[in-house]
Amino acid sequence: MNTTAQAVLDRIETGSVTDLVTFLHGLDDDSRRAVARSLPAHLSERRRGGFEAERRIWELAPLYRLAGAACFGGAEQVASWLSRRELTGVEPKADAVHVMSVLRDRPLEWRRDLAVRLVRRLRPAPSGSTWRRVESLRAWDLAAALVIDTGVEPPENDAFVSGWVLRMVERQWMSQGTPMLAGDPLLDHMLPRLFEAAGVADGLDWGRWSEGHLTIIGELVELARTGRVPRQVLLDGCVSRFLTGGGAAEAAPFVTLWRALRPEAAEIPVTDFVRVLPSASSPVVQLAMEELRRSEALDTDLFAEAVQALTCRPEKKYVATAVKWIADAPPARGAAAVAALAPVFDLDPPSLRERAVRVAVKLAPHTAEPGRQTIREAATRLPADLRERLAAAFGPVDEPEPDPVAAPPLTATAPPTLPPPIASVAELAAELDKPLWPEDPARMERILAALVELTHQHRDAVVAALQPWWQTNWQHPFEARAYVYGISGFDEDIHALLRRCVLAVVSPSDSRELTALLNDYGSRWPSSEPAPQRFVQQRFREVISLLERDETLPVLLATPTAPTGHVDAATLVARMERLGNAEPLPYDFVQALLRLPRELDPDLAVRAEKLPSEAGRRLEACLRAGGLPDPDVTWELGAFDRPASYHQSLREAHARLAPPEGVPRPLAELWTLAPKTGYPAFSRNMTWWPPIMPSHREAMAAHLLECLAWNHQVEAVAALAHNDGPVGIATASTIVIGMGAQLPAQRALAAEAILTLAAHGELPAADLGRAVGHLVRGEQVKLSRIIAVLDEVTAAGAHAHVWTALAEAVPLLLPAPGEKARPGLGDLLKVAVRAAALTGARGELPGLAELAVRKGSSLLLHEARRLHKTLSAGAAYSG
Repeated sequence: MNTTAQAVLDRIETGSVTDLVTFLHGLDDDSRRAVARSLPAHLSERRRGGFEAERRIWELAPLYRLAGAACFGGAEQVASWLSRRELTGVEPKADAVHVMSVLRDRPLEWRRDLAVRLVRRLRPAPSGSTWRRVESLRAWDLAAALVIDTGVEPPENDAFVSGWVLRMVERQWMSQGTPMLAGDPLLDHMLPRLFEAAGVADGLDWGRWSEGHLTIIGELVELARTGRVPRQVLLDGCVSRFLTGGGAAEAAPFVTLWRALRPEAAEIPVTDFVRVLPSASSPVVQLAMEELRRSEALDTDLFAEAVQALTCRPEKKYVATAVKWIADAPPARGAAAVAALAPVFDLDPPSLRERAVRVAVKLAPHTAEPGRQTIREAATRLPADLRERLAAAFGPVDEPEPDPVAAPPLTATAPPTLPPPIASVAELAAELDKPLWPEDPARMERILAALVELTHQHRDAVVAALQPWWQTNWQHPFEARAYVYGISGFDEDIHALLRRCVLAVVSPSDSRELTALLNDYGSRWPSSEPAPQRFVQQRFREVISLLERDETLPVLLATPTAPTGHVDAATLVARMERLGNAEPLPYDFVQALLRLPRELDPDLAVRAEKLPSEAGRRLEACLRAGGLPDPDVTWELGAFDRPASYHQSLREAHARLAPPEGVPRPLAELWTLAPKTGYPAFSRNMTWWPPIMPSHREAMAAHLLECLAWNHQVEAVAALAHNDGPVGIATASTIVIGMGAQLPAQRALAAEAILTLAAHGELPAADLGRAVGHLVRGEQVKLSRIIAVLDEVTAAGAHAHVWTALAEAVPLLLPAPGEKARPGLGDLLKVAVRAAALTGARGELPGLAELAVRKGSSLLLHEARRLHKTLSAGAAYSG
């Protein structure tokens, strides 16, 4: 290596920025080129040194950046070097000062070129709090410093604009109220781009809640007052942003800016505000309505366009506002907009439809024929009494065509297929090189099975092939205490246990040291994981123990042969035959028995009779008995005292498990469960649970029910639906909690579980209804979320099952005389009407007739009458 290059590397290693900068300034062109040739190769070589080398590079990143900035010849080379991921962990402001100091002798055009390249390379800050996004601005400061220093026009890049906003927020906060915007050298560049760039919204109004604190919005308003910023630029920019669209959070600061500027009525762009009404976010629509109300330039045609846009929006409050605008308008103006009432005829609540009909009837004498025709066509979708009122005012209305009472056939989503087993050492090494997170149980089982089998066959080859993995994924020199005491929950996540299994093959001595420390730590801090997760962990730990003893087995018994986790019974017998006289690992054997299908070929017991081991005799007995017995499952509702940080239900649903006598200890522990007060059971790994016992569905549901309300891993509920075994109210309760999950994607998984069970004829629909009633009454789930899922699965063909469920749930939820109705109950009855009509249901529901005869026009009473009529008279369903 060139001596100058070595001298630079030596100064990088000492960590002195001042010394390095002084040395770099003294280099001639040939020396700089020699350093530039050496740096990339040196850094690549050093990165191969493992974890400690990577950490040292991170520490020395500011000096590596200085050397590259000073010595690379082309602007693109410098930009690429400064953008290397391993060199970005620097304090950005100090780094900008240092790098600028070694660039000052470069030609102006070269520095402008570099500025443009660095701006283009900027990427948006990650989502999160404003302060976290400010902390992520590693590359912005240098790019901005070059733009300011060279006066170059920065290229269009939203990340540059949002970075400027975030840095301005930081400066305002640190200045404690001192105005910063007027003197900022980038203001004139940034001002027009503020209204175009994504990711700027949260910073523009940041700090508004703090008394006396300036915001960017506040400063812009003040600068418009003094003339430093043209007021019209701000107004036009806001309108441009409104027309662009976007979510409420993105629009909110621009709405704030518009209001703070207090435009005169003559400054309101009426046409633009009408144009935003159909699709703008709620803050913009609210502002547009306020401004249109006070504008004097809203002519009749624009008025008609505005109310038409509002009645077609999904928010009922805007529809109601449009109906009121039409009702309050002079007759000629209202009649010109009467066609806007037509979409309202299809909406709930019934009171809104009725008001739209009243307004239309009032305006009928002033309405021209095109509007009259629109009203007559829309009226066909109304109930008979409202149709008759419109027909009297607008002329004859056609009778509606009855909707066909039909629903699509039920279909179940199939679980993903299993990939073939790993067949070679090279394939095992390649699979381990891929990230192990997020955890996929089927993939983890596949890797574990291959590790055990291939180690038994070719241990030396496995050790040799996994050396690179070992060097990359474990600390060198090995420090067991760093894992035990430095990583929270290290020995509980299954991907960590799988890594330990591999470590036990590649470096048994390191593994034994780690296990000893973990055992000591675990004796003082026992696991708080629920029984199913402890069961999974034990299966991996017994493999670690086997490999640490330098022992092997030819095969694991419990590796699934089906995506549900089942193990084919003939395959299990064949695996036992491969073991010969060797006894299997205890948890692996119990897991294999749990994964047997419920339907077993009796001839397999004859084949298992020839197995020589003790486990072979137990397998034979299990096969002759038709599989393992089911544990006893009971369901209950109770009040539990939870910590204040948890949602307090009036009553919670739980299940208890009790094992049959005589089952092995691991199985007895798994099949024992009782609810407890205080901190509820919790696990991040419930996706592992359904494959543990795929033939004992209700028992697994009991475990899921204990945790599901506190960490909505509804994926486990969807997987449970594909399993086998008894189903009852514990299974139903897990589905209901999934239906009540906060995220739509989670609720979609609950809907998938319902459809899967229904398609297979296994849905406990009556239990599902009882669970809905009790969990809603106990405030464990929200009715509004339940309704959407029930409506979805009704439309997907599960109408008969939904009706069976609602026939149980509705009587539990109807208000008693004098009791206030539960919010959303009218929407639930609407789903019930649909399901009952599609099913052809007849009969009585307790309390429904009494509710149906109450006076009023609420949605609840309207739907109670419809449901009562459907069940008693068999009326055609009208949608």
